[in-house]
Amino acid sequence: MALGVWIGLLRSIVIYHNPVRTVPLRRFYRDLLRKGDLVFDVGAHVGTRARAMRAAGARVVALEPQAPFTGFLRMTLPRDIRLVAAAAGGAETMAEMAVSSLHPTVSSLKTGFVEDASATHGFEHVRWDRTQQVQVTTLDRLIAEEGLPRYIKIDVEGFELEVLSGLTQPVDMVSVEYLPGLPGLTHAVIDRLMELGPYLFNPVKGESGAFLWPQWRDAAETRAWLDSLPATAGSGDLYARLAGP
Repeated sequence: MALGVWIGLLRSIVIYHNPVRTVPLRRFYRDLLRKGDLVFDVGAHVGTRARAMRAAGARVVALEPQAPFTGFLRMTLPRDIRLVAAAAGGAETMAEMAVSSLHPTVSSLKTGFVEDASATHGFEHVRWDRTQQVQVTTLDRLIAEEGLPRYIKIDVEGFELEVLSGLTQPVDMVSVEYLPGLPGLTHAVIDRLMELGPYLFNPVKGESGAFLWPQWRDAAETRAWLDSLPATAGSGDLYARLAGP
């Protein structure tokens, strides 16, 4: 394996296994999830969130297609987390992933993502220097195998809409990464979620481990907030939950 790939793996381990990230995350999931909840971690990377969700008592299915992270997860994840060495998308197939050896967390299956992200704040020093063929499954297939999850976490660098195109029924809660410099990606995700069910939304900025709003907001309010963000603002996660009766 090339030196840059090893450096990228070690860099991710150092960054994402840092207690500054993991402690707030575990506290957040402990409040969000219930013991026994089934959750899907789509884009598990080094498994930080999969471990935090498991610590909250959830049953976790973790998807990660990118080598060498699949190997790292096979060696280090608790045995009761199911690891699927695949991406999620709109169909069961093989696909080509654009990989950044030194910044592997931004590797992506999204067509055009590299070109768009290269001109976006926060990606100035990223170089996508190789490609990798990866297996793709669908959320519907995972549901057929594992059951309906209460929560699906999706962090796939612009490929979120394609992941959700492989889901044909609503789930209680979904989260996706939002990038202020590429708001159109999140608008498309909101559109897709509203096709599936009556969702309300709440963002978590960065690694804060706390919802931004005291009350969940509808799609229109969420879109307005997203469009108000400067392109230089930091990324975060947008949570969506089904509205009650």
